[in-house]
Amino acid sequence: MAFKKKETSPGETAAQNVAELITAEIFDQFDLGVQLPSETELAARFKVSRVTVREALKLLAGRGLINLSRGRRAAIQQPDGAMFGAFLQALIHSDPRAVFDLTQVRRSLEVQSVTLACRNASRSGIDSVTSALAVMREIAQSMPEGEANVEVGQAFDHADVKFHQSIALAGGNRVLTFLFEAMEGALIESFKRSRRFQKRSRDTLLSVCDEHAQVLEHVRLKDERAAIEALLALIDRSEANLRSSSGMNVRSRM
Repeated sequence: MAFKKKETSPGETAAQNVAELITAEIFDQFDLGVQLPSETELAARFKVSRVTVREALKLLAGRGLINLSRGRRAAIQQPDGAMFGAFLQALIHSDPRAVFDLTQVRRSLEVQSVTLACRNASRSGIDSVTSALAVMREIAQSMPEGEANVEVGQAFDHADVKFHQSIALAGGNRVLTFLFEAMEGALIESFKRSRRFQKRSRDTLLSVCDEHAQVLEHVRLKDERAAIEALLALIDRSEANLRSSSGMNVRSRM
């Protein structure tokens, strides 16, 4: 593990400098689960104190790049969107209009996601999307006749988000996949609000499944334009429901 030395830029602390060097090595050389050298060894290599190294490792832990456990050396971990996701959920709960900001972002990301899926999805990728849709249908079928079960509705929203995540994964773009994973909690809250005043009947949920099935079929046929239109129709309907439930006028589609 040959770390390079770099000069500290103006405004950059020694800990930040060390954190950037370690980050570069993590992406260049290391696999998940690999342990970093001890604090003592890192301090000797960078000619800094152990306190500085400790602060650098805390910075990396805060970014989700390493796992710090008492009594054990720092280990590389898979970055996740937990912090970003928590921020989005907090924003939505503190500002009701933020859910519309999320919808605007989602619109752009979903178009890119389904376009890449049409171009790049492998057979296994299509199978994953198909499985996600099958879970949605199974949950919809479990909704009792003539009544709306809250737990079933919540499970359906989770499955709905997984469908969109599987589209992103099939497209093969790791950044998009990460963003959809990070937005999971916020999207579930968005779906919950958009369906707040809907009768969550079995037929309604199955109809939503049919709409998602159209997206899947267009991806299977690699018809980008049709897939985008079908996906935007889902988002438009969700946004209209959000505006209706919040008492806002529905804007015309851009």
